[in-house]
Amino acid sequence: MVFPRIQSDTVDLLEAMCLGTLERYSLKVRQEVAATVIAVSEGYPDAYEKGKVVHGLTSAHQSQVYHAGTALKDGSVVTNGGRVLAITSFGDRIQQALDKSYKTLEKVGFDKMYFRRDIGKDLM
Repeated sequence: MVFPRIQSDTVDLLEAMCLGTLERYSLKVRQEVAATVIAVSEGYPDAYEKGKVVHGLTSAHQSQVYHAGTALKDGSVVTNGGRVLAITSFGDRIQQALDKSYKTLEKVGFDKMYFRRDIGKDLM
């Protein structure tokens, strides 16, 4: 995933794109690699249940957690789509970043959660 590596102001970047002034824009990018693992509901992309409580979100300190298919219900974050969370982590190497994302998924989750363990293996 490239976007989380961008350290420059996103609004300034988008403005430069719209104004056609990218050649004058100084893009700052984090040197570490990023690896994202998607947590999906069991049954995705076909039939899957919604309304499963997502737990452990406050323990995801070493990763960025992006909500894709979630909703807020009665004060709790619950599943509301097939692709539920995107867990992005950084590292000096792909394996290190992936290990952080997988460790986060040991703490963050929901009933009948599924994620692939072969992400990025083709790049190593």
